[in-house]
Amino acid sequence: MVVVILLVAAGMGWSQATVRPTSPGALPVGLNQETADLLGVTPMPTESTTAPGYRLTDQNGHTFDERSLRGRVTILTFNDDQCADQCAMLAADLIAADHDLPASAQAKIAFVSINANPYYSKPSDVKKWSDQHGLGALPNWYFLTGAPAQLAKAAKAYGVPIRLDPAARSVAHGSQIFVVDPAGQIVEQAAFGVESADTDPFGHGLAVLANDALPASERTAVGGADLTKPVPDGAEIGDTPKPVTGSALIGSTTSSAVSRGRFTVIDFWSSTCTACSVQLPDDQAEASKLGAAIAFLGVDVDDAPAIGRAAAAANHVTIPTINDQGGSQAARFRVSELPYTVILSPTGQVLVRHPGLLTSEELDYLLHSLDPALPDAG
Repeated sequence: MVVVILLVAAGMGWSQATVRPTSPGALPVGLNQETADLLGVTPMPTESTTAPGYRLTDQNGHTFDERSLRGRVTILTFNDDQCADQCAMLAADLIAADHDLPASAQAKIAFVSINANPYYSKPSDVKKWSDQHGLGALPNWYFLTGAPAQLAKAAKAYGVPIRLDPAARSVAHGSQIFVVDPAGQIVEQAAFGVESADTDPFGHGLAVLANDALPASERTAVGGADLTKPVPDGAEIGDTPKPVTGSALIGSTTSSAVSRGRFTVIDFWSSTCTACSVQLPDDQAEASKLGAAIAFLGVDVDDAPAIGRAAAAANHVTIPTINDQGGSQAARFRVSELPYTVILSPTGQVLVRHPGLLTSEELDYLLHSLDPALPDAG
């Protein structure tokens, strides 16, 4: 059983929280043990726990009272509207969760965040963040804010720690996820952090938690898939795959095996991928700043070697890169889109699978969460 260790980051602040995996036999309906552990699911006691009330303002400037959510399931988090790392990954998870819910369930489930940052507390601040991270398009998304005293009161009521840094106007905050049923009772609690970078299974797990909180007669099938139990030579979370290999495109490295003993960032990319031209320079910059402490390996998918080298040169990439012209390595890792980032432990175990763009802030957060002793990458 994997114990999920979450390093909670927001803005410039850091705090650590440990989430114990749920015990066998106490799983929510429709969630397997591996996915529950990924989310750090903590089943609530059998007695009812009423969600504390709040009266705040949403991203559109409308007064929002938690009582207006009665009859709907609420996935409630506390979120920093200036955060570009941990909370940005949560945004991707919420979008994935909403995608996995059928339309009939989306209307019955609300994704709500309360602003954790009292230094940026205007509705325009939470709206800007929502739009930047793709949540503005969700009709069931509500990012709530208010006066600093109101925000502090809400966080205290839910037991969410907030640490303020007035000089930097930044915060560190707790990572709790509260699942509130249609009657206003907290029925499950989970947490986001490093594991939330595994967007597809994390989003699926959130969708299952939300669906399970509906009355039994209203539950429906949820899209996506649970994590599977670790298997030898697999490429999913918890697996220890065979090394990623290929002919050297840049440098002399031909296998991820040479980086055993260090955390390894593997970036699958291609010359035809527009987002890759954003991520590749960021990866290169992170690799240059962290030096030998972290291994980086690029995998150029489906390009002829000359085309791959030209794309790498155009993006100023010098990290070791192998050629995967036939796409066999990408297929083995079930890469669904490019770029696609996989992070391996020093023993070669898959820790993170992230489809799509992984920003420099998100990558730096992940790596420093996995190894707090790393030098500051600036």
